[in-house]
Amino acid sequence: MKLIIVSGLSGSGKSIALETLEDCGYYCIDNLPAALLEAFVHQSMVTNKRLFQKTALGMDARSESDAIGQFHATLKAIAQLGINIEVVYLQAEPATLLKRFSETRRKHPLTDRTHSLSEAIELERILLEPLMGEADLLIDTTYTNVHQLRELIRNRVDSKDNHLMSLFFQSFGFKNGIPLDTDFLFDARFLPNPHWEPALRSKTGKDIEVIEFLRQNIDVNRYLQDIIGFLDRWIPQFDAENRSYLTLSIGCTGGQHRSVYLIEELSSHFRGSPYNILVRHRDLP
Repeated sequence: MKLIIVSGLSGSGKSIALETLEDCGYYCIDNLPAALLEAFVHQSMVTNKRLFQKTALGMDARSESDAIGQFHATLKAIAQLGINIEVVYLQAEPATLLKRFSETRRKHPLTDRTHSLSEAIELERILLEPLMGEADLLIDTTYTNVHQLRELIRNRVDSKDNHLMSLFFQSFGFKNGIPLDTDFLFDARFLPNPHWEPALRSKTGKDIEVIEFLRQNIDVNRYLQDIIGFLDRWIPQFDAENRSYLTLSIGCTGGQHRSVYLIEELSSHFRGSPYNILVRHRDLP
């Protein structure tokens, strides 16, 4: 049996994640109090394995803080029942969450007469730290729209039934902010920038002209080989520890040329590996 717990900050996309998992055949329950998690597993999943073969539960900060604080012990007890359990945690930058609540005019679950919206967002982040600390997969939705989030959930969570580790290669531009959901981050801004070549400025790291420009540079090749060597050496160690997800991000100034090229080269190198390879270019149109 498989149990996915979806948690994270309000406005980060938890409902969309659950809806996507439901479309993928999961039995979904939203807003289950943390105090009832172990009881639900015993009384429902264990006694009716057929119905709850694939289950997803949404949990948020409205649970009692004591129950959230005991989350690690609860997960350990559930794992001893032979249930494959994963925690997916969604987050976004405070400014993005403020904008989303302002646009939708939704009420944050922790706002009241004593807490403004910005204070409620910070309070929720603090309350959910025990859940975030247990996350197998951290997803930053700051620059992710609804359709991209659905694709991420389908590709990274639901496609893991083959038990292969998921390698997520992501390019980005530093000028648009550093992604929060990354395990390894590499900076490519010191490499020659095709942006300053008029004929290459409007192209991307996927275009042959940019590819040839970067391939001819010795520093680009050395940097790429160093990253590949690092990953070839250490990814098997993560896999040996039953790690489900690993995210690597490479950034350049705008996320259009150098980082895109390097990510494409990395994904090409690992396509023949036994891992589930996923690619995203965050800042490409």
